Amino acid sequence: MGRPRDTGRDVAILDATLSLLTEFGYEQLSMEAVAGRSGAAKTTIYRRYRDKAALVAAAVEHRSHATPPESAAGDLRENLLALVAWLAQQIADQEIGLLGALFAGMRSDPRLAEEMRRILRRDEAAMTDQPLRKAIGHGEHLAPQAAELFAEVAPAVIVHRVVVAGERCDERFVEHLVDDILLPLLRGR
Repeated sequence: MGRPRDTGRDVAILDATLSLLTEFGYEQLSMEAVAGRSGAAKTTIYRRYRDKAALVAAAVEHRSHATPPESAAGDLRENLLALVAWLAQQIADQEIGLLGALFAGMRSDPRLAEEMRRILRRDEAAMTDQPLRKAIGHGEHLAPQAAELFAEVAPAVIVHRVVVAGERCDERFVEHLVDDILLPLLRGR
């Protein structure tokens, strides 16, 4: 069986990956650099991750353990306000360099794009399933693919606000996003 896997080594590898990714970008990230920064042998890294895309995806998954807020009774607006405020905080807490490196890497590496989309689809489902299901259960009529619409629009508007405009997602912005954009969109009006 061999000796048990060293979880401390795993964390060092993933932390080094995120650090180097933020500093140098995806294109310049190498297994050699991760090995050097983490103190792990390159062979150890390759035993755990088949390629750079798998390593970066594992590092991103390691970093994000946040859970969306629990949905209240059935009030779609209240649930969306809580969810959008939470999502805005999650995005604002990300380092701009890391987001940029991931976006650029996804454009140039189809394997990374595939891995990141897998993570995003999983996270989107976890985020939207409960509040939308509860709203429908309370008689709310939603547009077809309401969850996909939310997952496409809300993060894009928030990323634009935080990254491009350089502004905070304060309560007024969250209410605007929910009341003027998301509710009409999700209700198909």
